[in-house]
Amino acid sequence: MLGGAGPELVTEEVKTGTTIIAVEFNGGVVLGSDSRVSAGDAVVNRVMNKLSPLHDRIYCALSGSAADAQTMAEVVNHQLDVHSIEIGEDPLVCSAATLVKNISYKYKEELMAHLIVAGWDRKDGGQVFATLNGLLTRLPFAIGGSGSFYVYGFVDAEYRKGMSRDECQQFVLNTLSLAMTRDGSSGGVAFLVTIDQHSTEEKIILPKHLPKFFNQ
Repeated sequence: MLGGAGPELVTEEVKTGTTIIAVEFNGGVVLGSDSRVSAGDAVVNRVMNKLSPLHDRIYCALSGSAADAQTMAEVVNHQLDVHSIEIGEDPLVCSAATLVKNISYKYKEELMAHLIVAGWDRKDGGQVFATLNGLLTRLPFAIGGSGSFYVYGFVDAEYRKGMSRDECQQFVLNTLSLAMTRDGSSGGVAFLVTIDQHSTEEKIILPKHLPKFFNQ
């Protein structure tokens, strides 16, 4: 604005400066994320759901450029719908992760996004896959986003193989709460998706209901 102090435009790329996590438990998976979206030092959206459905029992957690990550999720969602019609049954989690990996690799110079893919299928049960620039790795748990740097030690120390559904949900909430406390780009509410053979359950946890630790 000429001749006056107008509002400054945010010219930086809008990113999901974030904390995302997906964990296998005995019978399924739990995905979690915070809700804050940032551009540089500015918070441009306080409540964005970064857990995007790819199919009925397959979800992905988004980080990186918000536009890039959402576009990838929408493309894979469409491709999986077509794939499931062709094969006449629900797609495998590995198929969804492979589609994400292929897009990540093909457009690694144009897109800046990291998706964690997790879900349940009839073949291998609950599964978590990390996909980054063409990498495809199955892991018992995966974390990503700017907040992950603050909680790697906690996750490595506290993760236990064969956790129950409730134990896994609490583990994810504890991780998100710690990351949201330390990382200025993570915050807001916590989103939780729990997937098993029988259902896909979505939850929103308000900040006042998140676990509290001694330094909070």
